[in-house]
Amino acid sequence: MKVLVDTCIWSYALRRGRTAPEHDLVVREFGQLIREASVQMAGPIRQEILSGIRDHTQFLVLRDRMREFPDILITSDDHERAAEMFNRLRAKGVQGSNTDFLLCALSESNSMPIFTTDEDFTLFKKYLPIKLHKPRSTKGLPIG
Repeated sequence: MKVLVDTCIWSYALRRGRTAPEHDLVVREFGQLIREASVQMAGPIRQEILSGIRDHTQFLVLRDRMREFPDILITSDDHERAAEMFNRLRAKGVQGSNTDFLLCALSESNSMPIFTTDEDFTLFKKYLPIKLHKPRSTKGLPIG
């Protein structure tokens, strides 16, 4: 099963032990998805992750490591569907970013869940045909 991984998950994983304890399960799940070769990357997510790197050497190292995750194809149809989703939810008073709705469109067009801790996606799911990936129980830990 392929999973579209949101920026927040990458961010938790890249902090190397500097995350809150409640994110441990999320980071372990992300690691498992990598081992299963299930992680899917979208270009806008790659850009968001790399845009926050101040040190050029760290930027190059991370850029090169992230190249192991090729981008999924984003088509004009995906962009148009994202705009349609944005407009539909905005009319209902629900706000979101262009990138968030692009992820929703990619989730729908590629039949893959989104792995995120961003609660906006839980709200989007009420109106859009998207699926969210939740961490599986690992080592006997319950999922909340």
